[in-house]
Amino acid sequence: MNATDAKPINALSFDIEDWFHLVGIDSVANRDRWPALESLVQRYTEWIVETVTEAKVKATFFMLGWVAERHPQIVRLIADHGHELGTHSYWHRKVCDLDAAAFREDIHKSIDAISSASGAAVTGFRAPSFSITPGAEWAFDVLREAGLQYDASLFPGTRNDGGYLCPPGPHVMTNTPSGIGLPELPMSVLKLGPVRLPFSGGGYMRLLPSSIIRACFNRFHRQGLPVVVYLHPRDFAPDCPRVPMPPHRRFKCYVGLDTTKEKLRMLLATYRFGTCAKVLGLDGA
Repeated sequence: MNATDAKPINALSFDIEDWFHLVGIDSVANRDRWPALESLVQRYTEWIVETVTEAKVKATFFMLGWVAERHPQIVRLIADHGHELGTHSYWHRKVCDLDAAAFREDIHKSIDAISSASGAAVTGFRAPSFSITPGAEWAFDVLREAGLQYDASLFPGTRNDGGYLCPPGPHVMTNTPSGIGLPELPMSVLKLGPVRLPFSGGGYMRLLPSSIIRACFNRFHRQGLPVVVYLHPRDFAPDCPRVPMPPHRRFKCYVGLDTTKEKLRMLLATYRFGTCAKVLGLDGA
């Protein structure tokens, strides 16, 4: 085994939603308008599948049920290439804003849409905006009862829409109303003294230079931890439509959109990756 093989296998994941599935942005909040808006999701998801296939890597695609119903060809493409399918909910609503009944209905509707389009099992869940927060632990029981094998929603740091302090690597979430655990794969947040630095997805990856991203990967690996990469089709889209939003959100949504393709290629060439289920040891490998 060489030095590269000795490093942890990292989780490569993509949240498949369209550019207008933005949480908390009034200009795209009306769901009735979504079908009429220009869509980027098919074009950029096809690019993602082509890129990871060329790298001979299997990834996890957390599908929005709304997208799966309208673009079933995307779901079939992902499944046909042997990638893992998870759910990212149906409507892209924050979990902490729902009750258990509404969340249960949403999860089952999303699983039905994804499995109908793909003919494949739906294995895991990632919450929109990492929105399983303290007080919403009932969500883990809903996920388990729906037949899902794991969760990948916790963000072990402070953020506007989420945040849940937890161990930094794969573990079993046991703080559930039922007391029954569910495997958890939290986001990668590097602790640097009092600072917690997200580095491996979304606007954080688009903002940070490649040298910093590699340094954070290597720091995680020295601790024996895998890194969880999470990206969206819109992260690769310099042509993403602009809509009115507060300045801080505009910066986070649009910074570095022309850098993400090369950063993904760099990561694929430098580190080992697999699905979320593989990193959790749930795929039989």
